[in-house]
Amino acid sequence: MAYYFYRQVMAESEGTERMIEIADAVRDGASAYLRRQYRVVVAVFALLFILFLVMSFLGVQNPVVPFGFLTGGLFSGLCGYFGMKTATNASTRTAQAASKSLNSGLQIALRAGAVMGFVVVGFALLDITTWFLVLYYVFPAVLPSSFISVAANPLPQITTTMLSFGMGASLQALFARVGGAISTKPAAVGAARVGKLEAGILEDDPRNPATIAAIVGDKVADLPGMGPDL
Repeated sequence: MAYYFYRQVMAESEGTERMIEIADAVRDGASAYLRRQYRVVVAVFALLFILFLVMSFLGVQNPVVPFGFLTGGLFSGLCGYFGMKTATNASTRTAQAASKSLNSGLQIALRAGAVMGFVVVGFALLDITTWFLVLYYVFPAVLPSSFISVAANPLPQITTTMLSFGMGASLQALFARVGGAISTKPAAVGAARVGKLEAGILEDDPRNPATIAAIVGDKVADLPGMGPDL
């Protein structure tokens, strides 16, 4: 359903050449931010994965935990990426459709928002369901003899092991939420100060050179930030 709504949004007109130019600037800024953030996240996840792997070899951690941790972070990061990609493509299309009728603009906006909703819920259920089925039906059968008690009653072990991918998702969300908010505030405050206080124009006035930065800040805080947080 997320893909279906995304294709519907992308099929709409992006507007005039000037609208496309502005949308491209917003997309470039948001993509640059996300690439920079995800490079840091990948490095942190790699270090923690190695740490959990060493702990599992030493027998102080379940061997599934490092991989569950990675899948949680992966799906969380994908939520932010798909959400921001959809939003940055939908903004100008919504504006163009709204110039024709309120209903047309509303339909595109709601479909674009639904992409994020379906992605967040869909990936969360996919991760939880897959790990539960693997741990309940597959993993106990291949456990070494030292874990024989787990095979007899896997549910307590499943409960604690599944916390690992929640930790991975939360760590990714921490980077996305805090990083997005930090980049948003200076841009938004700068746009407001330059516009309202110094030049006597509105914050989102196209003559305000900080407007694009403020919009990029909103995109990276709301979509890659709130989506993984959910």
